Amino acid sequence: MFDSRSGNVAGKPSICFVIPYFGSWPFWMPLFLESCRRNSDIDWLLFTDCGTPPVLPHNVRVAHVSYDDYCSLVSERLGINFAPDNAYKLCDIKPSLGHIHEDELQGYDFWAFGDLDVIYGRLRAYFTAERLARYDLYSTHARRVSGHLCLIRNTSQMRELFMKMPRWKERFMDQEHHALDEGAFSRLFLWRKNFPEPLFKLVGLLNPLRRRSEFIEAFSTPNGCIPWIDGTFRFPQRWCWNEGSLTNDLDGSREFPYFHFAIWKRGAWSERTAPLPEAVRTLASRPAWKIDENGLSECVQ
Repeated sequence: MFDSRSGNVAGKPSICFVIPYFGSWPFWMPLFLESCRRNSDIDWLLFTDCGTPPVLPHNVRVAHVSYDDYCSLVSERLGINFAPDNAYKLCDIKPSLGHIHEDELQGYDFWAFGDLDVIYGRLRAYFTAERLARYDLYSTHARRVSGHLCLIRNTSQMRELFMKMPRWKERFMDQEHHALDEGAFSRLFLWRKNFPEPLFKLVGLLNPLRRRSEFIEAFSTPNGCIPWIDGTFRFPQRWCWNEGSLTNDLDGSREFPYFHFAIWKRGAWSERTAPLPEAVRTLASRPAWKIDENGLSECVQ
């Protein structure tokens, strides 16, 4: 069992992120971990064969396990033969992680799945206690489950909800990546998601799962297919993390719960040589840093 480091602090619901990751840590890992550290009353549990990163925050636990052994654990807990050749297939099983790791999540009010290509802002400023009292699932996209960050109430019903996805066993066991976290799992909550807004809301009232869920665009993922705050496709070009606060060059002092930089990771960054590990660790020790299509650098205030 994973003992909660953060616990239920001052009436705040306890939260634990569960993220399996295999291969080698991404070069920005020190920045990811520093953004976890600043969310000191939330826990992260990483299952990995990547080793222990230097300067691990107190609220992040690394559970060392080989990829094959982790797949065996998944197989045992789900009663299937889970043996994908590519670890990217783990994205498909995100909705089942609460069930797979039920023992480690005992005592938590919420569990969450997500990705590592994010930098967190002040998560508790967004996921307030008042907000978390209302619903059983929180997605940061308006019309799909956000695979890079989704909070789910830690109840048996919500841990086992993934079993309502059609042919889930068959699709978990094959080698294809189906994006089930954002596809089939989303459709349990969102019926007729391509309907115009008034009809979409009306249909949602007929779905008990939808009524107990929050789907609100948090504008965490720029440069994609979702329009920005003003309804245009003009996106921020630079993000600044300053002692836990996350802002950008387009939206003034507005803070964001996290920044998902998938577009730059797959695009501009892939064409550049990754910075040296020591340089990234040094940057993570600074009080403020910026992220743009050119990479990572210190943010001079």
